Amino acid sequence: MPVDRAEKLHRLQHQSFDVLIIGGGITGAGIARELALRGLKVALVDKGDFAGGTSSRSTKLIHAGLRYLEGGRLGLVHESCRERRLLQKLAPHLVRPLPFLIPGYRGDRRPFWMIRAGLTLYDLLALGQNARRHQLCAPGELAEAEPCLKQEGLVGAARYWDCRMDDARLCLENILAAENLGAVCLNHVAVEGLIRRGSRIGAAAVRDLESGRQTEVAARMVVNAAGPWLDRVRRLAGLTAPSLRPTRGTHILVPRINRREEAFYLSSGRDDRLFFVIPWGEMSLIGTTDVDFDRSPDLVSPVPEDITYLIEESNRRLRDCRLRQQDVIAAFAGLRPLVRDGDGPASRVSREYRILQEIDGLLSVAGGKYTTYRALAARVGRLVCRHLGWHGKDGLSARVPLPGGAVGDFAEFRTRWTSRLQRLGLGPEQAAPLVDRYGARVTRLEELLLTDTGLCRPLADDSPLLTGEVVFAARFEAARTPGDILRRRTTRALEPGQGLADLEATCRLLAAELGVGPDTVEQWKTDYLSREICSLPTDTGETDR
Repeated sequence: MPVDRAEKLHRLQHQSFDVLIIGGGITGAGIARELALRGLKVALVDKGDFAGGTSSRSTKLIHAGLRYLEGGRLGLVHESCRERRLLQKLAPHLVRPLPFLIPGYRGDRRPFWMIRAGLTLYDLLALGQNARRHQLCAPGELAEAEPCLKQEGLVGAARYWDCRMDDARLCLENILAAENLGAVCLNHVAVEGLIRRGSRIGAAAVRDLESGRQTEVAARMVVNAAGPWLDRVRRLAGLTAPSLRPTRGTHILVPRINRREEAFYLSSGRDDRLFFVIPWGEMSLIGTTDVDFDRSPDLVSPVPEDITYLIEESNRRLRDCRLRQQDVIAAFAGLRPLVRDGDGPASRVSREYRILQEIDGLLSVAGGKYTTYRALAARVGRLVCRHLGWHGKDGLSARVPLPGGAVGDFAEFRTRWTSRLQRLGLGPEQAAPLVDRYGARVTRLEELLLTDTGLCRPLADDSPLLTGEVVFAARFEAARTPGDILRRRTTRALEPGQGLADLEATCRLLAAELGVGPDTVEQWKTDYLSREICSLPTDTGETDR
């Protein structure tokens, strides 16, 4: 059995740490793994779930940032290409190549020659680390290969390769990796104060949101990786000048638009922004918007105008695709914690990260993007080690696979384990997604399923989830609420029905695992409906191209 929450809380209270990390998104999780690999004593806390904020509300891509070439950010693109390749090796079950098609139309602000030139530079910056070099497609080819693309004014298209990923699980595996190395990582624990020891920050006051108990966590250094909440944490240390310019990115999920496993990278006619239409199982994921947001990060959610924008711009570029509001299966929005730098358009704000050392004992990490999280963590690791006088080994995070990533040839591993899981009575359509989700950790899932045949049953009628996955998430993946399971350990909250058919069974099983009473279960249900389910616009009028 894994270390239980009570023991983790005990260690948090009574152990002195080298570093306390505030924030369990991908930045904090990556830093926790990096520092634990270097041999430091690490604690991490998050007031919500791991990846509960921006890190589960991304476009779900590991990409080198083709559009960053327009701003001349060649260094960022080169770094992203390198990190994309590394992540395919560290987590091949979660990060996999996907082709993208960029169509060019007469009258576009970006003429087709510019697209061709950009992709040539993109390949050069990758230094052979792309899955393949880009290809050009004539309009005649596209009419047959991608009939859902609008043909009027089409002058050609270019195909290139980036990667899709499971954002929440990539974040979770960094947390699990850190814990395997001795780190103490706790979700649903809030930081309520930063405590000075003389002239420096030396501890934090934290509260376990489940029990209400408060404790003090001693650490030689505190790393603020709170994402959109970064400035809120900085204010606890008396720093009032804002460092962030948060922007809201909204995504929608609609019935599958194209049957090929190929994404579209399209240009908006309204503001020349680029957005994606990505195959996502039986759905298409469309996004994202880029809108300044000056309210509390706790209040971010999709708004009707963002959803309308994505529908209208998709209809403008896609033939016979008359998307309407009622076609939206789910929607989600997250905040990019971008560094405040000038007053230009939100979409032009740099995605590069910045490390702020404003008070002794406190280091804040602003900005960044998913693709380069490991490189950022490595840089923070070097700074922290230098500050603490620690000589831990560098470079391990680029070589040591994530817990589910130690699979060798993933295609062979997937075939072998899909077949093996079928011996438990699972169909291939049930077994293969388990291998994709857990990677090498599917061996531990199998051990659990073998203890009770009932764990192999569907969680609910017609549910793709197994009963055992709820138990596994509670025991081995720190899941504490139904939202943790249905939104981040799995993606049921984003699928048709938004996980409501699975909610009752999830609550029942989770309550048994955690030993909680009916009042907690009712609160879980209320929280799931208010926090994990998007209330979609009720307008059912058709939006034309």
